[in-house]
Amino acid sequence: MDPLKALADAERKPYWLDNPARPEPQPRLDQHTSADLVVVGGGFSGLWTALMAKERDPSLDVVLLEGRRIGWAATGRNGGFCMATLTHGLANGLERWPDEIDRLERMGVENLDEIERTLERHDIDCSFERTGELHVATEPWQLDGLNEHLDLISELGLDYVPLDQEQVRGEIDSPTYLGGLWERSGCAMLDPARLAWGLREACLRLGVRVHERSPVRSLRDDGTMITLHTPYGSVTAPKVALGTGVFPPLLRRLKHFVVPVYDYALMTEPLTDAQLAQVGWRNRQGVGDSANRFHYYRLTDDNRILWGGYDAVYYNGGLVKPEYDQRDETFVKLAGHFYDTFPQLAEVRFTHRWGGVIDTCSRFSAFYGQAHGGRLVYATGYTGMGVGATRFGANVMLDLLSGERTERTELRMVQEKPIPFPPEPVRSGVIQVTRWSIAQADQHQGKRNLWLRALDRMGLGFDS
Repeated sequence: MDPLKALADAERKPYWLDNPARPEPQPRLDQHTSADLVVVGGGFSGLWTALMAKERDPSLDVVLLEGRRIGWAATGRNGGFCMATLTHGLANGLERWPDEIDRLERMGVENLDEIERTLERHDIDCSFERTGELHVATEPWQLDGLNEHLDLISELGLDYVPLDQEQVRGEIDSPTYLGGLWERSGCAMLDPARLAWGLREACLRLGVRVHERSPVRSLRDDGTMITLHTPYGSVTAPKVALGTGVFPPLLRRLKHFVVPVYDYALMTEPLTDAQLAQVGWRNRQGVGDSANRFHYYRLTDDNRILWGGYDAVYYNGGLVKPEYDQRDETFVKLAGHFYDTFPQLAEVRFTHRWGGVIDTCSRFSAFYGQAHGGRLVYATGYTGMGVGATRFGANVMLDLLSGERTERTELRMVQEKPIPFPPEPVRSGVIQVTRWSIAQADQHQGKRNLWLRALDRMGLGFDS
């Protein structure tokens, strides 16, 4: 089908948020109050922090402030891949923290296990399916990358299964597949908006005071207590946790480390049984191809296909704007790639198209820190893999606020910061040259040019 025709009726809104079950917002903060802990941000980072703070100490008075609606930003716009990795994949973790990789992989699996148990404990229905992820090669050069760390994977006891071309097409039938690696237990598929709404309800049941449509405009520290001001109220507390992602930070230093990168996705209409049978996909894995500009895709519980990725767009100047959520050039490109991957689904149309902003840092994985004498903590920079890792980050923030030395806080990954990005306009120039170079690498068998090799040596990069 012609991509333009296939997109003609697609709603310009995130599929996950276009749900009549979306709960009504909690009331604004409209007065002054006090608390033991204030959590800023109603995405996964803030929700996990508030929930686990109450689970650690039920007597704690916790206030959560969200500027708009719970889960409206990155939390409600992602692909719904809940991954065990804390390091944006094994290769990235191995490159940056080789001495800790065994602990990081173990802790990542434990974190995913705890997410699954939390959903059961709080009766959160978000279509959680621990199907794993299928990493596929669509070009010969990508096969080497898939097989590079098989010996280490075996040593770490990770559940990966290498697949040749016939085997991978036996899982999901695409003429583009040359081979694959099935990470069988390290990833779950879920509905991210329903997870966020479920976490909100769990927080409310435990006594967290949630205020939506209450953006924090300023912060004042008197040396003992921190006061956060919203348009209609304020809250004072001895401890604050920031989970605001890429949005303008209350802590000025963070603007040097995080940039907004926009990612885009499509959702198909539900596949019929006959259409799904043409593809296979009996094991319902999430899928990611192995190019530098990669696609990610998965089945929903009603057998739609979410299809996203490829274009990771940085808009010069680094601003976050609502109009950037829509990019027709990318939607048409993605639709064409979908039909190239699944020509047997040529009659399938799209029902939704949307974009969202990713909190990207130079090491691709979250970083953590403290300010105001240790009374304010933050976790940010997840770079597109935060559905699962935000729970780990929330635990790190709570450990830091408590002053505990834990296995988490002793990690180099937690103690170190990424390399900051240069200021504008140099930042825009560096990122756009890097995006061009990544596209060139995909077109030349993965060969990285001098620019990319220099960035690799400095520990810098750009990814979605």
